[in-house]
Amino acid sequence: MDREQFCNEILKIDDKIVFTAIYDEGEFYHKMREGVNPYLTPEETENSLAEAVYRWSSRKKIGPKLGEPVYAMTKYGKVYRITIPAGKAGLILVSTELNVNVEEIVEKVIETRDKNYQ
Repeated sequence: MDREQFCNEILKIDDKIVFTAIYDEGEFYHKMREGVNPYLTPEETENSLAEAVYRWSSRKKIGPKLGEPVYAMTKYGKVYRITIPAGKAGLILVSTELNVNVEEIVEKVIETRDKNYQ
C-alpha cells in the first residue's frame, strides 16, 4: 500500500482524526482531512514532523531498558498528536480533535498499520 492510500485509511478510522502523516525511508507524506483548516503552515508541519522523528530516535535509545516504545501522545490546547512506529525506522503521526478516546484511536491505527503497512 502506498503512503497516500495508507494515510487515507488512517483518516477513515475516525472522523475526529484531522491529520495524518507517514515518515519512511527519509520521505514524508501527510494528509489533512478535507474541510479542516490547518493550524500549521506547510513549513511548520515539515519541521514538526522532523522534530517528531528526532524525539522518536531518543525514545528508542532507552528502549533496551524500558522496553520498545509503542506510541507517544501529546495533548495540546487544540489537538492530540500521536506518534506510532512503522517499520524499522518509520513513523505514523496522527492529530485528532480533543473529544476522542485516544486509546481507541491508537489501537485502531496500530491495527491498520499491522494489516496494511510493510
